[in-house]
Amino acid sequence: MMQRVRRIGFGLFAALAIVGYAGHASAAEERFEVSSLKKVRPTIVAWIGALEKRDLKASKDAAEAYDGAWNGVETYINFRSKATYDLLEHDLQDGIDKGLTSPNPDYAALTKQAQTLLAKFDEAVDTVAKAPPVSPLFDEVARLRIVRAPLRQVVPALKAGDVAKAKKSFDDFDNNWDSIEDLVKQRSADSYTAIEKTMVQVDTALMPDKPDVNQVTALVNDIMTKYNAIVGEITRDARAQK
Repeated sequence: MMQRVRRIGFGLFAALAIVGYAGHASAAEERFEVSSLKKVRPTIVAWIGALEKRDLKASKDAAEAYDGAWNGVETYINFRSKATYDLLEHDLQDGIDKGLTSPNPDYAALTKQAQTLLAKFDEAVDTVAKAPPVSPLFDEVARLRIVRAPLRQVVPALKAGDVAKAKKSFDDFDNNWDSIEDLVKQRSADSYTAIEKTMVQVDTALMPDKPDVNQVTALVNDIMTKYNAIVGEITRDARAQK
């Protein structure tokens, strides 16, 4: 190792050391809460872009992408500032969503709303970054909600006749399940076992070219019920901590 370092040269070694140290320091300083919130921002930017192009389908797809990302982390904002949460979700997001259901969407007005959403979201993230950390339990809540996001899309996609999207959404949930299964197991071994069993059933039920919508819906709802109970329990514990 030392011989290799000498071959690289002291100057380059020093530069790499400085960069490496800075990188580690930066990573250490940014909490999961902050980094997770920041990952939502690109979905708002994409939403603005779709609205500027007056592309209805792209705008609705972007709205769905934002909602999935936001749903994963919204608990942080809801806990820190209910007023900010209400502004972002009920005033701005809901307003844009409603506008897109109009026969003739006012894209100029909706774009302005989305730009306001971005500005207010950035303000919220900046405030969070400067604030003291909340309970680590909120990180557990966020991880669970982030993993759950694609599962929420399975049934709507299936009912819309988009089988490929339904399968992909479930696969995304399944692929990320391992990252949070221990959180579920710690809270309820019975729920963990039941969810795993039902996941296998959903996977099988989605195999046909035309899955039974009612069957898949019932299975996914069963997973959601048990999963949401765990999320709710941890959320209550997080809010109870000072």
